[in-house]
Amino acid sequence: MPVYDHHEALSRLVHALRLTGLKCWLVDDGSHAPCAQAVISLCAENQEWLQRLRLERNQGKGAAVFAGLRAAHAAGFTHAVQIDADLQHDPSRIGEFVAAAERNPGAVINGVPQYDASVPAVRLHGRRITTVLVWVHTLSRKIADAMCGFRLYPIAPAVALDDRVRIGRRMEFDAEIIVRLFWAGVPVVNVKTPVTYPADGVSHFRMLRDNLRMAWLHLRLLAGMLLRLPGLLPRRLAGKAP
Repeated sequence: MPVYDHHEALSRLVHALRLTGLKCWLVDDGSHAPCAQAVISLCAENQEWLQRLRLERNQGKGAAVFAGLRAAHAAGFTHAVQIDADLQHDPSRIGEFVAAAERNPGAVINGVPQYDASVPAVRLHGRRITTVLVWVHTLSRKIADAMCGFRLYPIAPAVALDDRVRIGRRMEFDAEIIVRLFWAGVPVVNVKTPVTYPADGVSHFRMLRDNLRMAWLHLRLLAGMLLRLPGLLPRRLAGKAP
């Protein structure tokens, strides 16, 4: 779980994660002192299953997720659930993601948000636009949502992808990694999951900066799709392309 100044919600989330029975890494992405201390305390209190990783400066969600994936990989794990630290997602649904991965061990298990009335309209429409653009980049509608921060990754393909192509480290991370894994032949299994926006939730989304990041990402992915197109179309016509 990537963490950046989410200390207000952290103890509640850790309590919920304990019930899953899974080993967990809290990846502190350069948080300020209150959150950094909360991570240290929680990991000390739950050291049998909860571990801490600290990035000394804030590098972005993607950097934190990959730090966690690489730590899990080094510990011998083959799959990892990633869940955001802002309490938008329900940790009790992790079992559904694990069950889907047991049925589809080579796939990314992709959360598809089912929003309640708390979702801001501007965020909802922005996510829909991104998902439609992802369908263009992949020439497929198999990625039902491209921005959800609740997923289960097969670790080896994700780490190998990051070794070949540096994935965006900030708000563009979620969309870029799932598109590039799909391009690499990793299947996507979509799982519906409830999403709520807590009234006291912490968001690090910056409207201008992060929208510019997303625009640049879509230009890069579009270019990548066009480069792949000559080889992809014959395979798609033959029914072999993902």
